Amino acid sequence: MAENKWTKFTITADFDTDARSVYEAWATPAGLESWFLRKAEFYTVPMRLREPHEFILKEDTYAWYWHGFDDNAVERGQVLEVNSIDFLKFTFSGNSVVTVSISTKNGLTILELTQANIPEESDPEKNLYVQCQIGWTFYLANLKSIIEGGIDLRNKRLDVKSNFK
Repeated sequence: MAENKWTKFTITADFDTDARSVYEAWATPAGLESWFLRKAEFYTVPMRLREPHEFILKEDTYAWYWHGFDDNAVERGQVLEVNSIDFLKFTFSGNSVVTVSISTKNGLTILELTQANIPEESDPEKNLYVQCQIGWTFYLANLKSIIEGGIDLRNKRLDVKSNFK
C-alpha cells in the first residue's frame, strides 16, 4: 500500500557553523528557547525538570510554550530517541513524529527534519501537513539567522498574534 503523500514531509536547511552548535540548539531547553520556543520544559522519567543547558534524553517528556500565545497553548510530547551527537526524534502535533538528523557536507552543517505520521485532515485550516511545514520552514530560517549571528525573527509581542505556533 502506497504511503499518502500528505502524511510526511522533509525539510533541509544548511548552517555556516559547527554541527555541535546546531545539535545543542535542538537538544537543550535553552537552545530551543533561543530560536524556537518561549519556554521549553523537559522532564526526566522521575519528573525532574531539566536545567536550561542540560541535554535531553530518550523518554523525557516535554511541555513547550510559544511566543505570542499564553500558557494555555502548550504542546506536550515525548523524546523518542537521541544519540547526543547528531540525531533526535520526538512526538509532535497530532501524534506525528519529528526526526532531526544533522550532518556536515562541503564545510556546512546540514539539518534534515522529517515530520511523519501526520493525520489527514480535510479542513485546510486544521491541516497539520501544511501548518507544520510552514512553521518548521520559518523556525529553521530563524535558527539559521540566530546561529549565524543575525536577528531573531520571532514575534515576541503578546499584543500582536501570530498565525502559527
